[in-house]
Amino acid sequence: MKLNPMKFVPALVDGDAVIGDSYAIALYLEDKYPQRPLLPQDLKKKALNIQIASIVCSGIQPLHNLTLVRFIEQKVGTGESIPWVKQQIDRGFTAVENMIKGCAGKFAMGDEVQLADVFLAPQIFAAVTRYQIDMSNYPTLARLYDQYMTHPAFEAALPDRQPDAPSSA
Repeated sequence: MKLNPMKFVPALVDGDAVIGDSYAIALYLEDKYPQRPLLPQDLKKKALNIQIASIVCSGIQPLHNLTLVRFIEQKVGTGESIPWVKQQIDRGFTAVENMIKGCAGKFAMGDEVQLADVFLAPQIFAAVTRYQIDMSNYPTLARLYDQYMTHPAFEAALPDRQPDAPSSA
């Protein structure tokens, strides 16, 4: 709670700055490190990146956050959260799939990692590994997921590679 008032991860501590929200962290880093931009100069592509990040942040991820899933399970019954989760992921992935069909390259918005990728990579990872989402309904997102899983930065960001990851031993 000291680092993040919502009691969630992530939290970024940079000197005396403490930022406890993924979107705010990404925008902070965007401004702090302009030599490695996540947002393109093209206004349409910039808006699309922001829109995709917003869909993940407000339309997919919080609707299957473990806190909500546990609450649904407690109030409604074991296993009752899964249809809800899958519906929310499907709704968001369908929207994003349609948005990027014409502009995806190696990554969501072309051949460079951008803000949309930073939000999509962990979202797709969670959908596939935690909820066994069939990605065949989202061929562009499935292709991006394969790309993310071979990119060193995304590989390094996997949950089990974090210093505070629970030991499997």
